[in-house]
Amino acid sequence: MPESRVIAVITTSRADYGHLYWPMRVLAERPGIDLRILAMGSHLSPEFGTTIDEIRNDGFRLDAAIECLLSSNSDVGMAKTIGLATLGLADALGTMRPDLLLLIADRYEMLAPASVALALRIPIAHIEGGEVSMGAVDDAVRNALTKMSHVHFTSTETARQRVIAMGEEPWRVHRAGAPSLDQVRRSCLLTREELQASLDVNLGQPTVVVAYHPVTIARDTLREADALFTALAATEQQLLFCYPNADAGSRRLIDRTRNFLAGHPNGRIFCNLGPVTYWSLLAHVNALVGNSSSGIMEAATFGLPVVNVGMRQQGRERAQNILDADAATDCIRQNIERALHPAFRQSLAGMENPYGDGQASERIATVLGSVPLGEKLLTKQPARLSTPIASAQPQR
Repeated sequence: MPESRVIAVITTSRADYGHLYWPMRVLAERPGIDLRILAMGSHLSPEFGTTIDEIRNDGFRLDAAIECLLSSNSDVGMAKTIGLATLGLADALGTMRPDLLLLIADRYEMLAPASVALALRIPIAHIEGGEVSMGAVDDAVRNALTKMSHVHFTSTETARQRVIAMGEEPWRVHRAGAPSLDQVRRSCLLTREELQASLDVNLGQPTVVVAYHPVTIARDTLREADALFTALAATEQQLLFCYPNADAGSRRLIDRTRNFLAGHPNGRIFCNLGPVTYWSLLAHVNALVGNSSSGIMEAATFGLPVVNVGMRQQGRERAQNILDADAATDCIRQNIERALHPAFRQSLAGMENPYGDGQASERIATVLGSVPLGEKLLTKQPARLSTPIASAQPQR
């Protein structure tokens, strides 16, 4: 009987765990696969809800917990977190030696496991490459992970073609869809009554979810926040804020949100809603405002109007539920009004989500369980050059 194939999965935060839940669940149940799970980053931080407990409560066995997140509010803290994660993962993965390492998306912390795997000759499978988000360092991280990986699972066909255009061999690149949509399709979402009881909110009134993160490509990561909060101050709807990611400026943003809510009593801020609760909330509110990828990727499944603020998600494929707003108060306010108009919501009826059909996990597990291992997987063939490349000209 052949030995089980050891597949390790890295999760760094509540955000990627919601995307990885069903791929991990399917892998754990598949014969011939020995799933290993490593948690790190904000999962271990009490400040961000100690979400590592959710992984255990969901019945997964944790094989390693890597302490690496500095209690910092700066880009230097982000950089040092990568270093600490590299040290911890070198020991964990050096001992574990999995056959494959599964990573997802574009968080800066993911550079650590990718670098360690490269040094240890562990093949990397990567989910959600080929996308674009020009207003965050995530964009460069995502492209770096793509070139360091050996198997790719993209959310859309355009993303698949972009990965191939980066020089990856087509046989390595699979369009699977976004696995977060599996959570929406397969999980038992909460009813309005259950949400109201769980969150202690009244969803019978017009409600807007605000999911806003620092703009990490900018030196001042909160430079767009003034316009957002000024626009929100003019709204009468109930505002439900989600904690930002653990990025440079996140603590300032949390303080800014709390100060805003002190003068806007019809609102709440939640440290960690959990994936199922968050997706359930999107099914029962009137709009989402912010710059989160969840507004781009998952909200379309619910036909939910989204006001996408500023530059963070520039370049992403999007459905017709997205209203792009420059980081200017009047523009944001006008788009919020449009998003909340019944006619706009009605226009989204029957809309398809370009990020997939909610069946990504089976596709991912099938490939990971069968892809050839060894030198064939580790050794990439260079892309053919179809036309001569012009020499670089010095800029004047």
